[in-house]
Order: sequence, then structure tokens, then C-alpha cells
Amino acid sequence: MRKFYLAVSVLLAFVTVMAQSTQKKDSLHIMLDEITVSSLRAGEKSAVSYSNVSAEEIEKRNAGQDVPYLLSLTPSFVATSDAGTGIGYTGYRIRGTDANRVNVTVNGVPVNDSESHGVFFVNMPDFASSLSSVQIQRGVGTSTNGAAAFGASINMQTEKLNSEAYAEVSSSLGSFKTNKNMLKAGTGLINERWAFDARLSNITSDGYIDRAWVDMKSYYFAGGYHGEKSTLKFITFGGNEKTYQAWNGVPSDLLLSNRTYNELGKYEDADGNTKFYDNQTDNYTQNHYQLHWNQVLNDELFFNASVHYTRGKGFYEEYKTKRYYDEYGLTPDTINGVAQPTTDLVRRKWLDNHFAGLIWALNYRKNNVNASLGGGVNRYDGDHFGKVIWVKNAQQLDPDHEWYRSHSVKDDANIYLKTNVVFWEKFTATADLQYRYIQHTMKGQNDKFDWDTYSMRPLDIDKTFHFFNPKFGLTYQLNKSQDIYVSYSVANREPNRNNYTDAGKDEHPVSERLFDTELGYRVKNQRFTGGINAYYMKYKNQLVLTGKVSEIGEPLTSNVENSYRAGIELVAGMKIISGLRWNGNLTLSQNKILNYTDVAYVDYNPDDQVKTYHKSTNIAYSPDVVFNSAFSYSYGNLEAGLSSQYVGKQYLDNSSDSEKAIDSYFVNNISVRYSLPVKNIRSIDFLLMINNVFNERYETNGYAWSEFYSGDAKRYNYKYLFPQAGINFLAGVTFKF
Repeated sequence: MRKFYLAVSVLLAFVTVMAQSTQKKDSLHIMLDEITVSSLRAGEKSAVSYSNVSAEEIEKRNAGQDVPYLLSLTPSFVATSDAGTGIGYTGYRIRGTDANRVNVTVNGVPVNDSESHGVFFVNMPDFASSLSSVQIQRGVGTSTNGAAAFGASINMQTEKLNSEAYAEVSSSLGSFKTNKNMLKAGTGLINERWAFDARLSNITSDGYIDRAWVDMKSYYFAGGYHGEKSTLKFITFGGNEKTYQAWNGVPSDLLLSNRTYNELGKYEDADGNTKFYDNQTDNYTQNHYQLHWNQVLNDELFFNASVHYTRGKGFYEEYKTKRYYDEYGLTPDTINGVAQPTTDLVRRKWLDNHFAGLIWALNYRKNNVNASLGGGVNRYDGDHFGKVIWVKNAQQLDPDHEWYRSHSVKDDANIYLKTNVVFWEKFTATADLQYRYIQHTMKGQNDKFDWDTYSMRPLDIDKTFHFFNPKFGLTYQLNKSQDIYVSYSVANREPNRNNYTDAGKDEHPVSERLFDTELGYRVKNQRFTGGINAYYMKYKNQLVLTGKVSEIGEPLTSNVENSYRAGIELVAGMKIISGLRWNGNLTLSQNKILNYTDVAYVDYNPDDQVKTYHKSTNIAYSPDVVFNSAFSYSYGNLEAGLSSQYVGKQYLDNSSDSEKAIDSYFVNNISVRYSLPVKNIRSIDFLLMINNVFNERYETNGYAWSEFYSGDAKRYNYKYLFPQAGINFLAGVTFKF
């Protein structure tokens, strides 16, 4: 805490000095700030289903929870948390689509890990405090950079230029010893040209699940030159996280008796006492660097380009019991001259990677035509390796002993052309054409031991993909407040690393293709906003979640030839009376696999299987109903809100077996904000959040599998779930200068 308050003092002093030369900016600076956003985002006339979340909306709920929880009230969005609090390792699904199929960008720069396709917001703690807006596009959406949007995309924009100097200091406390501290400051415009912004944050929490504590730190810095026709802006942000592992969930038969149980790190000492390893942790540092150039070429042409670099390095450490010496290339211990087959050990599995690239866009705007020609080139270069750092009864252990190592390189390039043309006054036609090239190589050893060859499995992947992703849309403006739209889009997506490394012996993952049709109606006036969107997403070779997980809790997938997601999304918002407003959304959907064969092993033997054919079955983790409601009431400087979410039953695999499912849940949260005006400063803002106010016992995620045993015809089902916290609170105060 001393370091935090020292940083507060230094940055406040910095702002005070720099503010003396602060000047206001003109509207051209604002327009230049928006160039990158407009080239990737959907607009009011776009034939796309999307939601915008402003910085003000984020601030109303930002007391320390991760970005997925701040977006959880948007349509078809379901968030989940390993620790049960929304802090630390969090995940999400949109329309049932898991996170590694959701394209995420920051200022147009791809954030998805090139190999896993996932975005780990645990590496970006309190990033919400540096956001100006977020747009979530459902379906294929518009062309973007990085991993394919295979069901949704999230475009995040960091803070815009602040014309005046400012500073903010905030602190929040909550259940499970949750504590967040944040300092943010900016110079405003200096000499009408220069501006600098900075933020420091730290978040700690014990978590709801046993030992699921987190210790996270992050920073954000932006500095730029703002000319009359150009801007050059450098942005860097990053995070360091250390979290105790809670990714195994809780066995379903313990939910009533020991709901917060965490089995990870469990071992027995020499006296047979059950202990838990203190450092069963995930440790990772990730830093992002972006340099953005925006240029006005003339009244119709605008150009923007960005270079980016992301550096990530870290490991997770775990205590493993009764592991075979041979798996790790270790010399066995001997007792009375007899070599022992197994031992306890502590291992670290490392990631060490670099991701860099260039993105660009040329934007044209004149009369009824708005067009963008853009693209990007990116390279990922990373190492995966494992080290054994301790062995019980070790025999000449090398402290740097590696038992596997592999190297990966992935090149990703794309070019797109998209245009909106208004004709006959009320029609807007959209055409969006994108070509993607991917070259992915993985060489070395996998992290799995092959008992048939008595060696680590070799990893020798060299794949090239060429994808063409066309998108077409038509919007008709009924009047100033209403429009209807229709679109048809195609998206292609390559398998990720885990699809290859965790595939079964006879599985060979292939790329998947999505055909997305959307039809919608929107209305917006002073008292009411609303819309209805119908979608039909047909897949070829979709990589669906099977309900099984890897040994570190990562969901596993498998190709299915024929599947679809179809649904209706209803969105509404209205001003009921002065100061009282309601916003809500409802998704009703069907998510099906056709002609699917479910496989269960006999005695855990992959070569002995029981197969069950399904003509039609539900896709795992895809609820048929998602409903959100938010009432807000404001009076003067006071604002109070009640938000509610209902999520229907989710099957944990593709067998449609109710014994392997997450029950539906209905959760309500209350928030209260009060802004106290104080002389000589902008305000003091107080925030209180009471989450799960009715103490609902619910789970948001899980996994399951079935097993048969020799001589027994009964199917045995096993299920692990991720319980969420009961009633809990977060309270914070922010000083704004």
C-alpha cells in the first residue's frame, strides 16, 4: 500500500505541473480519434447485430471485476468465474460460442492469443478503467484483424484524448478480502499538441473457492502528438498476475456439503496428513505496445496504421502426486535395491512468446459512400516447455531439467475491402470482402507421454490455410427512428493449438466454416429503444466443446460435420417516468448437432468404446434462454439500479443428458452510486454493489464425462461444476480532480 500511495503522490504532482500549459482541442482532434474505430466497428446503418457499452456504463459497475462481468448484461452473453467472484480467471460465451471463437481487439489490434485463440482477461486486470467504449458484434460481424470472429467479436477502444488535465484516485473493498486500488491521471492538451495519460492498478482477493486468491497488478500509459491533420499516439498497457489455481471445479456430489472445495495442490505428507501445496499458482506477465498513426489526406480520405508488439511470459506451478519417473525422464529412487515407479514432484509448465505486427486502413467518405480498404500482417513466435523443480526422494535432480519443449511460429495476414453505399435515399447496401492467410508450424515435443513408444509424443504440425470471408448486407430506413436489415456472411476458422495437441489418436482437426444469416429491426426515439434480431448460424465441421477438459482444465473440442445455432434476440429500453429507466434483452435459441455419435470409454480405455447415436442433440454450453433486465433510477446525484440475469439449462456435453448439465439460474444484483460535489475538486463518487442479493446457489460452468466398467452395463456419469459466490458486496470511493 505504501508503494501505491507513493505513486499517487508522484502522479498527482506530475499532473499539477503539466496542467499549467493545458489547452483545449478542436473537433478535428476528436474526428482523428474516431478513424480507427470507424474502420472496424458497425454503425447505425450497418446490417449487423451489435451492442455498444460506453465508459459511463462501465464505470457504474467497475469495482474490480473483470471485463466479462462488466459486459454480462449485453444480449446472449454468459460470464463465468473460476474463483466464483468475477475476479481472476474469468470466461464467457456469446450465443453459446466459447471465448476462443470470439475475436477481440484493442484499438483495432488483435488481442486473441494466436495459438489458443483465447483472451485471458486475468492478464489485463482493471483494463476497464482505461476504456472509452466497447462494441460487441454478434454473429460474423464486420471484417477485423486477428483470429476469425466465429460467432461474435469484441472491439475495445482505450481512452480518447482528454482536453483538460485530470486525476482520479479510487479504492474499493469487498467480500472475500477483495481490494482494488487505482490511480489515473492525464495532462490534457499541452501547447495544443501533446497529451499524456497514465493508470496504475492493483487487485487482490481471497476468492469464494478455497485458496482461489488473486494478486494482480496492471498499468496503462498513453502519450501522443495531436496535429491539425495527423495524430501519432503511443500506448502501452500490461499486467502481472499470480493466482492460485481453481480450474478443476468442485465434484457435483460435494456441492451440498463442501461447496467451496478445491482439490488442486492436494497431497499427503510423510505422516499421511492431507496438505495443500502453497504455491499451486499461475504466474504470468503480459505487456502490450501499440503505436498508432492517423492521417487526414484530404476531405474524403483518411489513413490509419498501427504497429504492435505483445510480450508474454509465465508459468503455472503444480504439485503432482504418484507420477511415473519415466514420464519426466528422471532417475528412479530405489528402496532396498528396487527402483520405484512413481514419486511426488513439483513441475512448472512455461509459455514464452512474442506477438508483433502491422495493421492499416484507408478510409473513404463522400456523400453516400463510406468505404475502407485495410488489413494486417502478424507473427507469433513462442516456446512451450516444462521443468521439474522438485522431486520427492530425488536422485541427482538437475534444477533446470526439462521434460519437453516445442517451438511455434504462426503467420497471419489479411486484407479486406468493405463499403456502405446509400441509394434511393433509404437503402444502404454493404459489401465486405476479406482474405486471410495463415501459416502455423509447431515443432518439438508435446507435453504428453506416449506409453506405446515410451517417449514424449512428437509435435510436428505444419499447416497452411487460405480463407475467403464474404459478407453482404442491406438496410432499409423506414423513417428517422426505424430501420430493418438483412445480412449473409461466411467465416472460416483454423484449428487452435489445443485442437491438435489434445486430439485423440485418430482425430485430425480440420478448419470450420460458418454461414451466418441475420434479419433485424431497430427502433430508437426519445423514450424507447428496441430491436429484434433473428439469426441462423449453420456450421460445417464446427469444433464443438465435448464437455471433456485437459489436465489443466482447458475445454476440449472435436469437429462435428453438421450443426447450427438459431435464435431470436429481443432488445428494449424505455424511460418509464422521470429518472426511472428500464433496459432488457432476451435470447431464445436452439443449438443443435445433427447425426452425432456420443462416445464413452470402458475402464478408461480409449480402444474400448460404447457409442450412442443421436439424430439431433443439443450443443454443449448453449442455453436456450438468456434474459437480462436492468432498472435504474436517478435523482440528483444519486443513482440506484437493480440488474437481473436468467440463464437456462446448459448441457455439459453433447449427449443432451440432464444428469450432465448445469441447472438454470436467476441472479439479481443491486448497485448504488452517489456523486458528492466538493469545492476545488470535480467530485467524490461512492459506489456500493450487492451481488447475488437473494443468495442464489448456482453454477455457471463445468465439465462432465461418462464411463462404463467391465461386466457392468450401467453408464456412470461424472460431473464437476464451478459454484459462484452467494450474497457478496463491493464498495468503493473515487476522488476526481
